[in-house]
Order: sequence, then C-alpha cells, then structure tokens
Amino acid sequence: MADHLTPEQRSDLMGKVTAKDTAPEMTVRRLLHGAGYRYRLHRKELPGKPDIVFASRKKVIFVHGCFWHQHECSKAKRPATNTEFWKEKLDRNIERDGHNLTRLAEMEWGALVIWECETKQNKNLLARLEKFLG
Repeated sequence: MADHLTPEQRSDLMGKVTAKDTAPEMTVRRLLHGAGYRYRLHRKELPGKPDIVFASRKKVIFVHGCFWHQHECSKAKRPATNTEFWKEKLDRNIERDGHNLTRLAEMEWGALVIWECETKQNKNLLARLEKFLG
C-alpha cells in the first residue's frame, strides 16, 4: 500500500508527534492531581526522563504510547510500508525503554509504565496508581 501523503505532508504530520503533555499523560496527571498527589514532570537527570516523578518516594511513572513503545495491543501494529526503517526505530525504542528501567532499578527507584490504551479502558487506573505509590 502506497503512502497517500506527499513527503512534505508526512514530514509535517510526524513533526506534530510530541513527547510531552500527550493526551494519555494528561489523563494520568489529572487523576493523580485530583487524588491529591503532587509531582514533578520530565526530570532530565533520571534515565528515560520519566513523565511523572515523585522524588520523595523515589518513584516514577512513564506514560507510553502503544505504537511508539510497542505495547502488545491492537494500537501497536507496525506499518506495512518502509518496514526496515520502522523495525529499527521501534526496536530501538523497546531496547532503550528496557535499559532505562534497569538503570532506574539500579538507582533504587520504582517505575510504573502506564500504556496509552489503559488510560482509555481501565476503570481501575487510579487504584493501580495509588497501589504503586502506596
């Protein structure tokens, strides 16, 4: 299947993909804030620059997009075109995520990964977050 966008349109579209303040991240942040939790955002000195940081608890939360971080759900289907590019890119993301979680564990930080699809489907998300922060 050929790409229906021109290279310029594709570039513009991909340029709009952001790493911060995504809709799933904002959902998690609103839940936490509404429950009375206070946190910091995107601490650069920590491996992986976690989305949400609880420094006094030494805990972090990553809110991962299902496609970009290759969750095992329907949103993570790899593109059928330019397969070698996407294989390398997405495999690097998976490897980097694992490396960052290992580094955080070595630093004795707890880490929780929340997937994009969980922010839309999971009615128990707040309970899961509170259990992690417990």
